[in-house]
Amino acid sequence: MTLDSHYLPVLDLVAIAFFVMCWGIFAPGILKHLVRRRTLTAMMDAQRANWMLTMSRRELRMVDTSIMSGLQQGTAFFASSCLLAIGGCFALFGSADTFLEVLSEIPAPQIATRTAFEAKVFGLIGILSYGFFKFGWSYRLFNYCSILMGAVPSYREEQALRPEFEIAVERATRMNVLAGRHFNEGLRAIFFAIAYLGWFIGAWMLISTTVFIVTVEIRRQFFSAAREAVVD
Repeated sequence: MTLDSHYLPVLDLVAIAFFVMCWGIFAPGILKHLVRRRTLTAMMDAQRANWMLTMSRRELRMVDTSIMSGLQQGTAFFASSCLLAIGGCFALFGSADTFLEVLSEIPAPQIATRTAFEAKVFGLIGILSYGFFKFGWSYRLFNYCSILMGAVPSYREEQALRPEFEIAVERATRMNVLAGRHFNEGLRAIFFAIAYLGWFIGAWMLISTTVFIVTVEIRRQFFSAAREAVVD
């Protein structure tokens, strides 16, 4: 059974609306209002607070700076990967006809015109650009967090500087959690970019790949072994 080309754009709009809605469910502050079960991300935010508290009581903090360096390197890697992927998307414009010819061999509703194909590529560039900016901002926030960690007074000075000590630890904690949140949003953009690739085959494929990514995300946040490892 084939879809008439007159109705295909409507189905595409429904599919992309479903895609955006599913992505929006995982936005910060929305998911926790939909379910009561704590997510893996929320649990790790609590562990970040524990880390900052433990860090503040160390005389030597080389371990903490090493961990922070590793987080920054991972963030920089994903930011660079997004830039490379964006460059690959622009390369698609030069080989659009070849790509459309390959898609024509797939027995599914296809993008009908080169203009539609290019519009979808621009959408993919938008998603990857969003991920790049999230990773870039996360990298900078981790840098700020390193500075705030260095501003935490020595544990020996805690009693004399109790108010300043607690405020400094709280600042570092908030910055660390915020940096991790932006990193997670960038990573989620990559996951949904993979789901978005289904749209190049057809609207139904976009819906299918979106459902798959959402299923993976829900499992990791609520039912994964990683969550069980940090549950209280």
